[in-house]
Amino acid sequence: MMAFKHNTARNLASAVALLAASCTGAAQAVPYVMFRDPGCGCCHEWAKHVREGLQAEIVMREDVPMPQVKAARGVPLALASCHTMEVEGYVIEGHVPAAEIKRLLRERPKGVKGLAVAGMPLGSPGMEMGGRTQPYQVIAFGDFGQRVFARYP
Repeated sequence: MMAFKHNTARNLASAVALLAASCTGAAQAVPYVMFRDPGCGCCHEWAKHVREGLQAEIVMREDVPMPQVKAARGVPLALASCHTMEVEGYVIEGHVPAAEIKRLLRERPKGVKGLAVAGMPLGSPGMEMGGRTQPYQVIAFGDFGQRVFARYP
């Protein structure tokens, strides 16, 4: 009888460990932190896009001056936009599509500190304006400088 109880307990513990291990890859470890200017209206739309695209929890902060946020995270001035988000050790600046954030997290390219979409291009996530669009680039930045990560029409 003792052997049966021991084996049952061991099997149960193994099953729980296996279940926990299988869940960790799908779960977000910590919320993504998004810094935004309280006067900007498009940030909520972009956050909604990221929540849906990455199935992510986002915490918004409006209590730190944006120039300070960008400087502390190494965002190049030429790539600045209205919001900055921290995602698993990366910096996401501006209206970067969720698909490119997923790609960044999947590929984890060497030397890349973050991705940026400079300004607020029409048609980018959060900047939808009745079908009007502007071409834009998603720029990877890091110690190497900057390079195009993706292009949108």
